[in-house]
Amino acid sequence: MPTAGSSRIVLREVTYTYPGRRAPALDSVSYRFEAGKLYALLGRNGSGKSTLARCLDALLVPDSGTVEVGGISIASESDRRAVCRIVSMVFQNPDTQMVGPTVEEEVAFGPENLGLPTDSIRSRVDAALEGAGIAGLARRQPLRLSQGQKQRVAIAGAMAMEPEFLVSDESTSMLDHSSRGRVLGLFGELRERGIGIIHATHFMEEAAAADEVLVLDRGRVAASGPPRAVLGDAAAVRELGLDPLIATRVVEELRARGHAPPEEILTVEELVSWLRS
Repeated sequence: MPTAGSSRIVLREVTYTYPGRRAPALDSVSYRFEAGKLYALLGRNGSGKSTLARCLDALLVPDSGTVEVGGISIASESDRRAVCRIVSMVFQNPDTQMVGPTVEEEVAFGPENLGLPTDSIRSRVDAALEGAGIAGLARRQPLRLSQGQKQRVAIAGAMAMEPEFLVSDESTSMLDHSSRGRVLGLFGELRERGIGIIHATHFMEEAAAADEVLVLDRGRVAASGPPRAVLGDAAAVRELGLDPLIATRVVEELRARGHAPPEEILTVEELVSWLRS
């Protein structure tokens, strides 16, 4: 497993326009992702989040600019085989990724495509199933599982590739609260193991738990930095076309009424702690 900072994804002036469209989906985007960190990718619908996610996994190749993944510069779709050893992706709807008749065969699909020896594939599959907390589902049919279980199968399949980065394209958006919590907990465990997590989401509470936040608007980088710097001001968040966190909305209202809560409040837990102090 990689250690924090051992690998990176670097975007330099990346621009991409879908065929038949005039406006670019990504417009001169520059950013750096480091292994061992959790990144939240935010933006209103049509901001370019999914396009950026697909560029990171070499599913799309920029019209101009460069995407460098672990030292590999993505110049064509043929580079995807090399990139898939470094970056794995999990999509919004896990059903679109399911190809195996059983969970363990589904998880083995990626390593098999790498041409690995059978014993290595078995070892990776067992470790991924255990890591995702679904070892007991190994012989089940994926399409008969709950949505939350399916998403964990998809993540296990990504883990079996032993990537340095996991890209999540709104993978929690179709899950109930408890399933979301399990997936986010799994992301946290992967981060502790040195894997970089790049999570596109519309849940602001998920973004608040990230190490870094990147906000896109009309294909451009509108804001970036630690969650407190990017999400702490409710008015500034609204200007980005996003809904402020509950705690920052309450802080905003308290200040309007003459109270002076501390600037650093970002979560409901922090707000409750201050109110009780």
